[in-house]
Amino acid sequence: MATLFTAIIDGDIPGRFVWADESCVAFLTIEPLRPGHTLVVPRAEIDRWTDADDTTMAHLMQVARTIGLAQQTEWDAPRAGVLIEGFLVPHLHVHVWPAFSAADFDVHNVDHNPSSDALDDAAERLRARLRATGQAGHVPGPGPLPRD
Repeated sequence: MATLFTAIIDGDIPGRFVWADESCVAFLTIEPLRPGHTLVVPRAEIDRWTDADDTTMAHLMQVARTIGLAQQTEWDAPRAGVLIEGFLVPHLHVHVWPAFSAADFDVHNVDHNPSSDALDDAAERLRARLRATGQAGHVPGPGPLPRD
C-alpha cells in the first residue's frame, strides 16, 4: 500500500527536497525539532528499518551522515541528531537534524506550525550547503522531483 512518503516522492504532495538519488530522497519534515530537520527516505516502500537489506540501510545512513554534517556546518551545531521510529508513517525514514543540546532530542518539542517561509529558507540553506560540500549532483532544485 502506498504511503504518504510515496505520494511526496511521486510529486502528488509537495515536499522540500534536499537530496535525491536512485535509491533514496531526503526532504524537510513539516514538524521540525530544529530548522533543517530532514527525513531520509528510501524510494522503495519498506515498512520497518529492520526489514531493509544491509545495502539500503548502509546507504540511508551514509546519506543521513552527509546531511548531518551539512546541518552541523550550516547551523553551527555541535551535533547532528538521528532517529528512526516510523509509527506515524509506516515507511522507513531516518530523521536528521542539527542538535544543540539533549533537549533537541525530545520529540515533544517539535514545532507543529512552522511558517512556510522558515521551511523554505531552511531547505535552501541546506541545499546550498550540500552543493558547497561537493554534493551538487544529488541536490535537486526547489519544487517537485523530475519524473522519470
